[in-house]
Amino acid sequence: MQTEPREHPGTAALSALSRGLSGTSPVLVGWCGLPEPTVPGLMAREPFDAIAIDMQHAPVDLRAVVSAIPLVAAAGKPTIVRVPVGDFATVSRVLDAGAVGIIAPMIDTPEDARRLVSFAKFPPVGGRSWGPAGALALTGMDHPTYFARANGLVVVLAMIETRAALDAIDEILAVEGLDGIFIGPADLSVGLSQGARLAPESAEVDAAMRHAIERARAAGKSIGAFAANPARGRALVEMGFDLVALGSDTMFMQAGARAAVATARGG
Repeated sequence: MQTEPREHPGTAALSALSRGLSGTSPVLVGWCGLPEPTVPGLMAREPFDAIAIDMQHAPVDLRAVVSAIPLVAAAGKPTIVRVPVGDFATVSRVLDAGAVGIIAPMIDTPEDARRLVSFAKFPPVGGRSWGPAGALALTGMDHPTYFARANGLVVVLAMIETRAALDAIDEILAVEGLDGIFIGPADLSVGLSQGARLAPESAEVDAAMRHAIERARAAGKSIGAFAANPARGRALVEMGFDLVALGSDTMFMQAGARAAVATARGG
């Protein structure tokens, strides 16, 4: 008896993010900063669309990321990695390990964006070197198939979080191979206020976000942002973001602990 071929679970994870960003429903992302691979694996079993691992501000090293990616893929979810500032070599390494998305911080110029793409996309779009051992194992693709499909499946987002980046947003969005942008509201609030305040939910930041959405739509590219809490996440969804990162693993742990204690105490 013949059965219909099923998509390899790794391939499903590889394509889920790019499918989601081209659809009508926003991609909701669980954000992980604890340096323990099982945490992203556990969060991937919850109803997030994707899992992001933060190497910029969290103490997460490459070994932890490489160990976490298969656990996330086993849940049928894609892994996004925020790499450290300017560490474009890490872009290629986490993609080789099977990550699907890249968020690169502090991309201020089109030149920054082009350099990012050069490490994330294979020729002729970029200059990514060949060696995706983990991605091949996770997806079940052979070498030619992965090479042919990878540029369209890997999602590369440049963080817009300074006044310089906001001023150059059209030029950044025009870079070939860049799939979209990601707003860092905390740093953007610092930049827009010239260091006067940290106010990621201010009217000034919201206006900048709406402008960024407008420019991304005009360029035909995706846009994401970080939300510090669920209510802010809902507001960003309503604002029109394609991808919203919701809180963090530590925030969820703290909220769960508080709720558990309050319930046990009858509060």
